[in-house]
Amino acid sequence: MKTSKTDFHNDFHNLRLHLQDYDLYMPAEFKRHEGTFLIWPVRPGSWPHGGAPAKEAICKIARLLLKEEDVHLTVDREHEAEARAYFSEESSDTFGSGKLFFHIIPTDDAWVRDTGPIVVYDKKSGRRVGLDFGFNAWGGSYNGLYKDYENDAEVSNRLCHDLGLDVIHLREFILEGGSIHTDGEGTLLTTEACLLSHGRNPHLSKGEIEELLCLSFGCRKVLWLPNGIYGDETDEHVDNMCAFLRPGTVALAWCEDETDPQYAYSRRAYEYLSKERDAKGRKLEIVLLPIPKEPIRITEEDMKGYSFSPGEAEREVGERLSASYVNFYFANNKLLLPQFGDENDEKAVAILSEKLPEFEVCPVSTLSLLKGGGNIHCLTLQLPVGMGM
Repeated sequence: MKTSKTDFHNDFHNLRLHLQDYDLYMPAEFKRHEGTFLIWPVRPGSWPHGGAPAKEAICKIARLLLKEEDVHLTVDREHEAEARAYFSEESSDTFGSGKLFFHIIPTDDAWVRDTGPIVVYDKKSGRRVGLDFGFNAWGGSYNGLYKDYENDAEVSNRLCHDLGLDVIHLREFILEGGSIHTDGEGTLLTTEACLLSHGRNPHLSKGEIEELLCLSFGCRKVLWLPNGIYGDETDEHVDNMCAFLRPGTVALAWCEDETDPQYAYSRRAYEYLSKERDAKGRKLEIVLLPIPKEPIRITEEDMKGYSFSPGEAEREVGERLSASYVNFYFANNKLLLPQFGDENDEKAVAILSEKLPEFEVCPVSTLSLLKGGGNIHCLTLQLPVGMGM
């Protein structure tokens, strides 16, 4: 246990020295993937009604992904047969260009964006490496969502081992993949609400966090949005609020209702981004992507399906969920877009189809995923192609 500021300072110093041994670079998510990581959703406190609706949604996502790239599905031994059964009637020929791989690894929940390895390039070695950051269930003892997360804290390392990837252990730095977004050209997006939260790295200054981000992901400029989506239980991850569509262009979650608390969050982000430039000196094009017109809330029927464990954050009837169309995912030639049964669903499809003509926008009904606390981007993690491919 760390007992003094000196101990924490030594952690930062050692992390910085460790990272300086490499020349790391994170490719943009819209660049080509070899595959995508997924985790089978089974946690009773996240996935109501035995997780059946979420499992159907995950399978639909997996099938769309397999048209473009490999899928690496992590599942524990207890649920392996169940997960395999969902795909048992399909031959590999029906998948498309991708292959389905199963990784038998115990997990605490399905949020692979935050627990899986962030795979980057090391320009010194010419190889891909997996970054193994610390994970504490989005806040640890301060405001974490569950207290037993030992399995999730090992997912990154275990997946790298399965894939034969070298690992850079950075466990002294608490970081989830959903808290960052990069353009692949030196610019990184994050939110102050998340990365400066007390439950992450309270011993690090904003400047020290920024230095570690730049060393980890090959960035030269960090854009700090004040907030994310109102009520986002991850302390407002950026991937629910703002994401790069291409270098120089971002999609921003937008709210027109002045009575909605998201209105102020979105306005502050827009004002900030309008004044900033990216690492290459470009003024950003900001694409406004409306949030659902009607807030989506937990119902009495939903509550009947949850089973919470001791020490786990519990939901309640009427709780507002952090629904956002920005929580999309690029899959080579496709873009997987959340849909909520809201009148703004079609608007989101139209906006992104116009802005991304090179991608096929694939609407996916994801209310069952939202009931778990996240969406498509939160439940996926890209494995970029090897260097030089």
